[in-house]
Amino acid sequence: MHTRRRPLEFCALAILSIAGCRFADAQTIYVAPSGRDAWSGTLASPNASRSDGPVGSLEGARNAVRRLKGRVRAGPIRVVIAGGTYRMTQPVIFTADDGGTQASPVIYEAAPSASPLFSGGRSIRGFTRRPDGSWVATIPEVRSSRWYFEQLWVNGRRATRARTPNTGSFMIQGRQDRGIDPATGQMTNTANRKFRVRPEDAVSWPSSPDAVVVIYHAWEISRLRPASYDATTHTVTTRGAAAWDFLSWGANQRYFVENYRAALDAPGEWYLDRDGTLFYRPLPGEDMRTAEVIAPVAEQFIRIEGRAEKKVEYLSFKGLAFRHGQYLLPLQGNSDLQAAAGVPAVIMADHARHLSLQDCEVGHVGLYGVWFRRGCVDCRVEHTWMHDLGGGGVRIGEGEIPPASGDQTSQAVVDNNIIRGAGRIFFGAVGVWVGQSGGNRITHNDVGDLFYTGISVGWRWGYGNSLAKNNRVEFNHIHDLGQGALSDLGGIYTLGPSDGTTIANNHIHNLSPYDRYGRGGWGIYNDEGSSRITIERNLVHDVKDGGYHQNSGRENIIRNNIFALSVDGQLQRSAAEQHLSFTFTNNIVYWNGGALLSGNWTDGQVKLKRNLYWDVSGQTVRFVGMTVEQWQARGQDSGSVIADPLFVSPRTRDFRLLPGSPAARIGFTPFDYTQAGVYGSARWKNLARQ
Repeated sequence: MHTRRRPLEFCALAILSIAGCRFADAQTIYVAPSGRDAWSGTLASPNASRSDGPVGSLEGARNAVRRLKGRVRAGPIRVVIAGGTYRMTQPVIFTADDGGTQASPVIYEAAPSASPLFSGGRSIRGFTRRPDGSWVATIPEVRSSRWYFEQLWVNGRRATRARTPNTGSFMIQGRQDRGIDPATGQMTNTANRKFRVRPEDAVSWPSSPDAVVVIYHAWEISRLRPASYDATTHTVTTRGAAAWDFLSWGANQRYFVENYRAALDAPGEWYLDRDGTLFYRPLPGEDMRTAEVIAPVAEQFIRIEGRAEKKVEYLSFKGLAFRHGQYLLPLQGNSDLQAAAGVPAVIMADHARHLSLQDCEVGHVGLYGVWFRRGCVDCRVEHTWMHDLGGGGVRIGEGEIPPASGDQTSQAVVDNNIIRGAGRIFFGAVGVWVGQSGGNRITHNDVGDLFYTGISVGWRWGYGNSLAKNNRVEFNHIHDLGQGALSDLGGIYTLGPSDGTTIANNHIHNLSPYDRYGRGGWGIYNDEGSSRITIERNLVHDVKDGGYHQNSGRENIIRNNIFALSVDGQLQRSAAEQHLSFTFTNNIVYWNGGALLSGNWTDGQVKLKRNLYWDVSGQTVRFVGMTVEQWQARGQDSGSVIADPLFVSPRTRDFRLLPGSPAARIGFTPFDYTQAGVYGSARWKNLARQ
């Protein structure tokens, strides 16, 4: 992890020697792994009689701050946390009594040069080798039903829960639309609970009570448990219902099955039996006698629980790492309509103001990372590394508009973060998700290695009321999405009226959706009702289905962007509506064969002018079947040019312009796309490149 804190200068106030001079004017609580929560926390190390010293946990520090607040003068209260590991079994709850004021903020931060880790996990030891090559450990707490876990990390890597097939998927063969509800005895819809399989694919798992069927929908998944299996019709009935009927988008709907004993057949897989036996098949070179094996106990780490009339204010967490968080699938399973919207976060905030997370790490967890959910204003996540997440990275706001303005979330800042390796349990999770919330800044983040969308803004399908306005999505580096898992995704994806929102100076590339069930992966995707958004100075390249797509929306402006080398079509407009959809001007579109425009472009409700187009394959550029002359005769693309833009090296993806580029003829203004992504130290930038 990157180094964040600067060496302290000499300070004459030895009374605060561990904290240095920057804590001299602060009231200070100390935390150390060797501390005790019964101590006051006002000493950095135990006194000679060991009657007082630092506290030993985050909860102990919170309680010590509560005691201190009743007797301190104005000024910051700092909780200085020594390096080491702090075990957690449940989240620490902060209420309005635990916050501060602008003059007296409360700051929980790492001691100078320290890297404190708050872990919700527990080490598993005592593995022995079996003749079949697997290793086993016995866990008495699992045998006695006091503990169960569904994630495991081996040497810092999320291990694979035993699954079949080991790679790829099975295909659903059909569904049963109607059936008897066992609870009521009445006929009911079963199209989202009953599906047919090939008999050779249903080997042993339908009878396993802990098996989980992972079903891919177009842009989401369901995780459901099998309830029964009809061997005559080869029909599986799930305990809970999927959010979508099976086969809603045609054939080729995939599924796989995990967590049953017979599936444990590949290196890197594990299985936990209810009798307390943990099975693991090591990867080549792994020695389970010395391996670090961690299973989670705690689900969340921090919960901020203010109230509309009394928010938690001026509370900061700096330089802290949070790892190893649990997720346990409910009996009825999990299924969301989109974006893993029902999944909480390991750091949750309701009714907070001026709450910040800075220079932190959130990794190896089962949920989202951070969620400013209800009534959060002026909250921040900055310079934080989020990785190996069961859900996504950061969430802002809710899916519904809270009726009381004091319950609405706005003006969050998500800046200079690395969000990598998300959606490891909930494939539909998003790197940064903004719901019914406005005035937010999503800037300079590196978002990559997800199975769905990078940044999603808005949560209104159509033109109804929306709070997602005046959001800024700027200077983000978004890459390596989809990975053949899900479809109908975007590097940046929007929904609903978005007046004043800007999407600018982002660099988006390498989107690979699954295109046989549902379809589509676009660089910038204005979905249903997206309106009055300005999209400018973005570089989008090497995506699957187009650099830009508007499904439906109105009066969007797309100008001065580079859309390059999409695989299957370059620009798409889906819905033809009775209003101006968008204006597309001063853009460069560069591709290598295939269609330039897909969908509906001839109804007169879209304006194109002063653009530069070039098909490097040498084919004649056509506009929905028309020559450029025919197209311009319809009033489109006046002032546009068909010419090589003269990029420095498109083969190596250097899209700077050479002197003499014809882009100047369309009024294109060059921009420095290398400014997208994180900023700061070389070490921080290198971490983003890994």
